[in-house]
Amino acid sequence: MIGAIEAGGTKIICGIAEENNVTEIIAEQIVKTGDPVNNIEQIIRFFPEHPVDAIGVGSFGPIDVDRDSKTYGYITNTPKTAWKNVDFLEALKDLESPIYWTTDVNAAAFGEMCYGAARRTNNSVYLTVGTGVGGGVILNKELLPGKKHLEIGHISVARKKGDHFKGVCPYHENCLEGLISGPAIYQRSGKNGEELNQEASVWDTVAYYLTESCVNYALSFAPERIVLGGGVMHQKHLFPLIHKYYAQLMNEYLPTKDIEQFIVPSKLNNRAGMIGGLALAKKILGDRKSVV
Repeated sequence: MIGAIEAGGTKIICGIAEENNVTEIIAEQIVKTGDPVNNIEQIIRFFPEHPVDAIGVGSFGPIDVDRDSKTYGYITNTPKTAWKNVDFLEALKDLESPIYWTTDVNAAAFGEMCYGAARRTNNSVYLTVGTGVGGGVILNKELLPGKKHLEIGHISVARKKGDHFKGVCPYHENCLEGLISGPAIYQRSGKNGEELNQEASVWDTVAYYLTESCVNYALSFAPERIVLGGGVMHQKHLFPLIHKYYAQLMNEYLPTKDIEQFIVPSKLNNRAGMIGGLALAKKILGDRKSVV
């Protein structure tokens, strides 16, 4: 049996599955993200009742993923102040299971590669657009390694002509998250995304900036597929706009044939992080070939 912890900014989900049937969750616990002491106690209580051989943890961030760092396993400079500098990995040691530690978006990227919209590709990019914007990169069927995890939701983008919106990111005025996240859409329009009709002008702006990011990811990582998920991407009418702008912005520098199969919606949707965490737990156990 394998387990996963998807620690999101609004809720923490614990789940278990059989190693040979990762996409079928056998048992699950969902709690609201709040006080870290209480949340960790809830996690610790769940797994002894559902023993597992390995656990994949995908956490909101920023987190420390550098194994040589004194703060490896910590949630670091997070806006959720109660969780700032919490040693999450150390708190889970009593579970006595090997743990794969990464970000929630990395877990989702791995899930989409193994069982979702990027299946049967070697290289892919996953981006989630919701309350925040973040993503993960898969190269040769592995999460892109590094001393730090990626923050591809905070890349700078060139301003769309006529767009003078200040942005909602407190760190970067022109970053993708600040310009198109859920809170940005609300400040631009006065409504949440799900309250807007398809003709609202804000969607053209969102699609344009998303396309800019996709062009940058295509040029930087040479993926076979770019997967877009998160609450904002439930607006499926965004995809034709993104495909149109991608051809324009790429301007034939790279081939744009079959673009509808290149930039695609998430297949796992809100299960991507959990399924990805389970797939990472399975990876720990060494059954690498059967994961994909």
